[in-house]
Amino acid sequence: MIKFLDQIRKSGISGDLISQIIEAHKPDHDRMKNLYDRYKAEPSGVPILQRKAIDYEDFETGRIKRIDHKVNNKLNNSFDSDIVDTKVGYLFGHPIAYEVDDKKDSLKQLIEDFNLRNHIPDEDSEWGKMASICGYGARLAYVDKEGEERIKNIDPWEVVFLTDGNIHEPEYALRYYETYNGQQKAEFYDSTTIHYYSTKDSAVFEEDRTQPHMFKSCPLFGLANNKELKGDAEKVLSLIDAYDRTLSDASNEIEQYRLAYLVLKGLGVDDETMEKLKETGILQLLEESDDVSYLTKDINDAIIENHLNRLEENILRFAKSVNFTDESFGGNVSGVAMKYKLMALENKCITMERKMTAALRYQFKILFSAWGTKGKASEDDYLKVWFGFKRNLPVNILEEAQIASSLKGFVSEETRLSLLSFVDDVQYELEKMKEEEEEYRNSMPPLTDIDTDQDDGGDEDEPE
Repeated sequence: MIKFLDQIRKSGISGDLISQIIEAHKPDHDRMKNLYDRYKAEPSGVPILQRKAIDYEDFETGRIKRIDHKVNNKLNNSFDSDIVDTKVGYLFGHPIAYEVDDKKDSLKQLIEDFNLRNHIPDEDSEWGKMASICGYGARLAYVDKEGEERIKNIDPWEVVFLTDGNIHEPEYALRYYETYNGQQKAEFYDSTTIHYYSTKDSAVFEEDRTQPHMFKSCPLFGLANNKELKGDAEKVLSLIDAYDRTLSDASNEIEQYRLAYLVLKGLGVDDETMEKLKETGILQLLEESDDVSYLTKDINDAIIENHLNRLEENILRFAKSVNFTDESFGGNVSGVAMKYKLMALENKCITMERKMTAALRYQFKILFSAWGTKGKASEDDYLKVWFGFKRNLPVNILEEAQIASSLKGFVSEETRLSLLSFVDDVQYELEKMKEEEEEYRNSMPPLTDIDTDQDDGGDEDEPE
């Protein structure tokens, strides 16, 4: 999309240019939409669910007829959604902690009110999920009817970022979508203005109106899953398809075994005899050469099982994911052993964490530009907001408490409390500790002077 930048910088945006951008973005649009449909297990997105039964040539002999084309099981093993959900649960199971490096309570309250108003824990988790599925997520900052700054996530296949840098800090952004009546609409964002376009009676985009968005940078920005903007499961989709085909075919073989033909050797059977056979299940063999058997296929289950196991192992390996239901995660696994098992997933999540930190910092940069205009805060205060990520894993609280206790006096209270997995908001916990300490101090009874002249029961005379 860089090729459109010079045109926009030189001549501005136009309906014709918007059409060109949308056409150039179509392959990415279709790719991301298919990935999301696959995540939802929509039949249009999962190849195995679209498979048709094999249509063999009719080669009936009059006595034997093929039946193996009559069974067509379509089993979807949704590894792709499990890969995404495992990462999202591991990385965003605990909400991101928003810390403010400032002693002003007004700044902390401003951030807290914004997070509560926008349901930030849920929005952040969904933003990360869409980035993991499609390769990047999109978020829009806007001012609502009450004049409050808000954010909302946008479907990534509807958004094009035009920048020569990172998508979390775009120069321009375009959102396009189709309404219920088939009309195409587009919204083009720059550093000051929103340009609204639509197709009316023709397929050509025409500008409807422009509107300032009240921020000092482009308010439509992205969250990259990685530098390549690829989803977590994209590299292993062919392996997942192979797993689906193998398991579906194995299921077909098992079902076809149940539909096997009865072979009567040396016997002639008329319709009346066949009806009696169905009722009684008994055949009378008169000659030694007569025989009764089923015509079946031999199923080598060992080969199938080994093949499926290898496919699953490679899927999780190349997607850098883990299977938490595996029995190797059970029992008393030490912290170091657990880290080794999670190393691939952790490395992937570290990349995502850095990308999200950059995107959130840009988010607050544009929010503080509006708050600075209103006099609620300084525009540079966005540099005082920090983001804490905590992995969602089963924890040994006793072990954590012992570690935190042994560190008392060696590190700050903030650092010490941050090591406890059950403490989501360190600043809130420190404030509560101060409140309890003050309450305890105020509730103590006043100290009284001790009467040193009180008779202690001795016989000594007082000095003259």
